[in-house]
Amino acid sequence: MATVVAGMASSHAATFNDPSVWDEHRARNRQGYQRRYGVLPPEHPGIEGETEEDVRTRYRRISDALGVLRERLATSGASTLIMIGDDQNENFSDTNLPQIAIYLGEEFVVRSRSGGDEARYRGDPALAEAILAACVESGIDMAAIRRFPDDTLLAHAFGPTLRVVDPAARVAVVPIFVNAIHVPAPSPERCYAYGEAIRAGIARADHDQRVAVYASGGMSHFTAGYPWRHYHGPYTYGSISEEFDRAIFAQMAAGEGRTLAALTNEEILAHGEIELRSWIALHGVIGDARPELLVYEPFYRAIQAMGVGYWDLGRLGHRQQVGG
Repeated sequence: MATVVAGMASSHAATFNDPSVWDEHRARNRQGYQRRYGVLPPEHPGIEGETEEDVRTRYRRISDALGVLRERLATSGASTLIMIGDDQNENFSDTNLPQIAIYLGEEFVVRSRSGGDEARYRGDPALAEAILAACVESGIDMAAIRRFPDDTLLAHAFGPTLRVVDPAARVAVVPIFVNAIHVPAPSPERCYAYGEAIRAGIARADHDQRVAVYASGGMSHFTAGYPWRHYHGPYTYGSISEEFDRAIFAQMAAGEGRTLAALTNEEILAHGEIELRSWIALHGVIGDARPELLVYEPFYRAIQAMGVGYWDLGRLGHRQQVGG
């Protein structure tokens, strides 16, 4: 049977961009908000406290951590990477919007919504079919995707992440989509159950292989694409719910990942954490393992908090690095 050897997670979007382009990215995002809601949102006051030196120093911790993920994936012996992320009107739309879906094809091309370089990755149909069967049998109505239009996966949660952690496309990839930005969306409890079913599917695979699982998304952020029509709290455009983020990271650092399943949809919506669903599903796979690496940094210039985590499931002992 297949074995899960590593859990991996990171925020995405500006997480993969040098701070020198964050101001430009933020300007485009504010314009996107204006197009949607008819008003240009003001800059968040938190930006004023972020000096160039401060941003560079703290972002180095994030970029170094991403380098650790890339190195660990290469040395873990994993032949397949299961990647859990959301879709933001890239592959799915209101005309066809699954709450959870899995790709079963032989290969696909990744391309970000802004275009740029393309890369071709192999799928793992046998493992994907085993996961699909386990999910459906456990009562999870997972949608099956056997082919993308033009064989191209457009979701920002997948392509840019893969280009950072596996730029040479050495491992096979099974993309799993969990709805995050469209209301209604799965509860944290349900996302944890997704992860448990995914692990059961991995265990029932009929060939021996080493598997890594990656959660792409988060941390707290209130950007143009946030479901503002469903939000009624005090946070405004560009906010970061730092206290809530740090509480979540403290739970993960303590090896209490299953406690994230006790959160409610109302809580994660209120704190800009709708993409935490991917991390919660990851914890359904890896259980209460303690992280070897866990880094958190909030960046108002980037309109988001950033986080990176790595769980080595091949060892009994786990070193912790908790920051921020």
